[in-house]
Order: sequence, then C-alpha cells, then structure tokens
Amino acid sequence: MKAMVVIPTYNERDNIELLANEVLAQDEGIEVLVVDDNSPDGTGEIVDRMTAGNPRIHALHRAGKLGLGSAYRDGFRFALDKGADYIVEMDADFSHDPAMLPRFFEKMKDYDLVIGSRYLNGVSVVNWPLRRLMLSCFANFYTRIITGLTISDCTGGFKCFRREVLQTIDLSRIKSDGYSFQIEMNYRCVESGFRVGEIPIIFIDRRAGASKMSKKIVREAVFVVWKLKIGSLCRIIFPVVDK
Repeated sequence: MKAMVVIPTYNERDNIELLANEVLAQDEGIEVLVVDDNSPDGTGEIVDRMTAGNPRIHALHRAGKLGLGSAYRDGFRFALDKGADYIVEMDADFSHDPAMLPRFFEKMKDYDLVIGSRYLNGVSVVNWPLRRLMLSCFANFYTRIITGLTISDCTGGFKCFRREVLQTIDLSRIKSDGYSFQIEMNYRCVESGFRVGEIPIIFIDRRAGASKMSKKIVREAVFVVWKLKIGSLCRIIFPVVDK
C-alpha cells in the first residue's frame, strides 16, 4: 500500500512540520503532499526545507490563495501521478488526529471512500463555539434532506479515497470549495456507485492559527446541494443516449 496524505496550507507555519512528522510516523507506506497557496507567513519555505531532508514529503506551490477545493483537486492529481493507492484529505491545524490514519486504512479494505465522522456516535467536537457547532449540524441535516445522502458527516474533511474513485470522477467537474467541496465529492462517489463507509473521530479545534471559515463558504454550500440534486434529476429525466 502506498498512501498520499494531501494537506492544503495557508499560513500554517506553526503546525505543518510537526503534523507532517506525526503523519509519517503512522506507517512507512505514507507520504505527505503539502499544497501551499503562497502563504505570507513562510509556510512554503518551511515545507521546502522539509522536502530537502525527507523524500516522503512533497511540496506543491501555487501562486496564491485559490481555494480549498482547487488545492485538493491539484493534490489529488499529483498523488495519482505518483502512483498512490490511497489518497487522504487532512487539515493542517491538528483538528484531525494523525493517529487515526491506520484505522482509515483498515476500513478501506471494505470501502472505496472512508470518511472520518464527527457525528457517527453523537457529537464528537471539542472547543467549538455553540454557534459553529449548530451551523455544522444544520449543514449536515440540510444536505441529507436535499441530496438524499445517508452519510452522517457530509461536510467533514478527514477522508480517504481509493485511487480508482478519483480516476473515475471527473475532477474538472468539481468546482466547489469549503463545505461544498466535501459535499460534492461525497455525492459524486455515491452517484458513481462506490462504497462509502465512516469511522468515528474526535474533532478538536485548531491548535494555532486562524480559521478559514467564511460566509462565502456557507453560502456556496447552501446552493451547491440544490445544484447536485437538480443535476441528478435532469440526468434521470433527460438521459444521455450513447450513439
């Protein structure tokens, strides 16, 4: 097994080196790809120093802050080109525990996508303000109602894909960012007939740095679920006939 853990960064100099080392310590088959959006705090320079000393760490530098969704898309393509069997999404702020990675890989024996769920066994979120927690819970409820997904955590960003999933899904069609990127990827996986499983995780709010959440991300998620549902209905009503 070869796994690539894709970690988007923007101003994560306080976290990235320690996080990368903890990820690599979980299994010799793991490599790390840091996708940095030209962080003003020097995160990219730290990552370059790390890559020079460890062939299991890779860097992908982008011109500026281009969005979480596009960072993952670029990271996925990089991981596929490098021959990764499993591709993992993971936040850079330690809200996702690297020690959970072996459990993801064990679960992947039976699934094509495994999601680390904050809501599989009740609510497993630490240090979030009540308003943020309520927003997240409502977003998941809203998504399930509109799209018909049965996933307990539709917006979670700690997940593992089998390479065949990302090869099948047309990544150029995925335009969303933030919450909605996670929703759209989950929807496309289910729509394509892949097996989706969940494992419970404890989500701990970031150790250092600032949250990237914004009103724009929330608004996008509200509309993307309808776009997905309407698009699916249109394909049922007006199927494309191959000639």
